[in-house]
Amino acid sequence: MLPIIACSVIALAIIAERIWSLRVGRVLPRNLVAQVWRWEKINQLNDRHLQELQGGSPLGCILSAGITNRHQARDIMKESIEDTGRHVVHELERYLNSLGTIAAITPLLGLLGTVIGMIKVFATITTEGVGNPGALAGGISEALITTAAGLSVAIPTLMFYRYFRGRVRMLVIRMEQEALRMVEVMHGQREHDFDTSP
Repeated sequence: MLPIIACSVIALAIIAERIWSLRVGRVLPRNLVAQVWRWEKINQLNDRHLQELQGGSPLGCILSAGITNRHQARDIMKESIEDTGRHVVHELERYLNSLGTIAAITPLLGLLGTVIGMIKVFATITTEGVGNPGALAGGISEALITTAAGLSVAIPTLMFYRYFRGRVRMLVIRMEQEALRMVEVMHGQREHDFDTSP
């Protein structure tokens, strides 16, 4: 039971941290591309704004990589965005492998508890025979409790793991769309379709 309890505590901590970190408003601040375009139009896209952009959000980090190369060819700008994007995606997926591992091993820990409980039952039968139901019930209940505990941790953990994987995919697609929109607008291949009013 102790490893299962430890897994449940770790899973809860990861779930709480990822819920906080993967909020849409934190990853994709509203009107960020419009703000960048506004700075570009009034020639205020300086190092201070780039540092602010880079440290502000994952999308800002990706946009700042492209803006640094905004005077280069479109392909170079896109390549720098893709390179930075890979690091950002890795950061968004942080702890998800651990969550998936917990979802996979807790049923096995429960099964291990079941096996240990059944071994105790058979050891009791060997020493006391089958005439003492109370002694047998202890080992059987231990086996069932550990199985139930393992599944109780694994099921919600697996659900959150799948949810976070889908959320990361959705955020990545939206970041790609925003970054591509910025590249096309800055290279004059697309009319800007966002509000640039302060």
